Amino acid sequence: MSLQSRSADEIRTLHAEMEQAYAALQQAGLTLDLTRGKPSPDQLDLASALLEEPGQDFRDSAGTDTRNYGGLVGNADLRATFGPLMGVPPEQVVAGDNASLAIMHDLVVFGLLKGVVGSPRPWGEEDEVVFLCPAPGYDRHFAICEQYGITMRAIEMHDDGPDVEAVRREVADPAVKGMWIVPTYANPTGAVVSDEVATALAQMPTAAPDFRIFWDNAYAVHHLTEERTPTADILGLCERAGHGDRPFVLASTSKITFAGSGVSFFGASADNVAWYTGLIGKRTIGPDKVNHLRHARLLPDAEAVHAHMDGHRAILAPKFAAVQEILQDRLGGHDVATWTDPAGGYFVSLDVPDGTASRVVALAKEAGIALTPAGASFPHGHDPRDRNIRIAPSFPSMADLRAAMEGLATCVLLAATEQRLDA
Repeated sequence: MSLQSRSADEIRTLHAEMEQAYAALQQAGLTLDLTRGKPSPDQLDLASALLEEPGQDFRDSAGTDTRNYGGLVGNADLRATFGPLMGVPPEQVVAGDNASLAIMHDLVVFGLLKGVVGSPRPWGEEDEVVFLCPAPGYDRHFAICEQYGITMRAIEMHDDGPDVEAVRREVADPAVKGMWIVPTYANPTGAVVSDEVATALAQMPTAAPDFRIFWDNAYAVHHLTEERTPTADILGLCERAGHGDRPFVLASTSKITFAGSGVSFFGASADNVAWYTGLIGKRTIGPDKVNHLRHARLLPDAEAVHAHMDGHRAILAPKFAAVQEILQDRLGGHDVATWTDPAGGYFVSLDVPDGTASRVVALAKEAGIALTPAGASFPHGHDPRDRNIRIAPSFPSMADLRAAMEGLATCVLLAATEQRLDA
């Protein structure tokens, strides 16, 4: 029965039941963690063959000794594998070190210090620099902006991508220099940017001649079903619209192979790549080519990546199914929450009654269940409705995940009944 349709006595009864269930949670001595989307040990084991490479055969297909200096743009074979997955010609892909977050950080800092292709001046010389932030969104994107004093303007994230009309209004401001977007299985909602939305983003006029879309393909091949949801061809769309320099395309193997020892990728127009390599060439002589070589041997082509990700899906899909099962069983009949059922990615986005997310997270913490802070998926960590909670099911064992989700459901119902009784 919906909580809204219950009498005051019925709500008090449910509240008492949840208090009793919560007391049992506290006595259980739980130490469970749903905070970050880390691969589980079973997922990392899928790439264990990397530990055997390169052995004594340390030369790449071109005969280059990967142990030595050089190779600023990275292994050609690996770029040929990931270029098609990113929608970027391999010759316009740069393979870097282990984290695409580091590339995104550098792109922002380079923009502030030097300006990007087409900039009338460095961004740091402007009176204000603004980035558009689809929300709920990826907290580490927002943290980069916060670190460097970039103004963030939240844009509502729909199932098919960011609110296009809101973006259109914002980019009429010349201070708007950038926009974050995870186009496929967005963090945390699992939304997928449609071709229509991507086309609008590519074509729309912007007051800033150097506006950039940071197109973060963090989960583009991380499917939870047999269907391989395609990612919109943002580079091609922008080129055809006459805005070829607009997108910065990012990717990595962080959740494909080893999270801490993967390979990152940057793809863009030829002019953007020349600009980027000209700048990184001052801080590095080249990436970890030995790591590139071992990845190129494990993942020799795009189909090998998809086959490898089928192994991840076999591990992850049952966990996501368990989240859906428990949320529906515990919360579905009370009409106190909504949640996403993503076809891929690493997260489930849970919306609880307005004004209760912080209370739910605090209750969970006191019961030994660690959750990402309420509001983390919004700029400056502030959810104006205090309702969104990001769930990361990947790392815990199935038993721990089920225990954590049962506990979370109890906390949601306890906070919801508290709110109704206080109203």
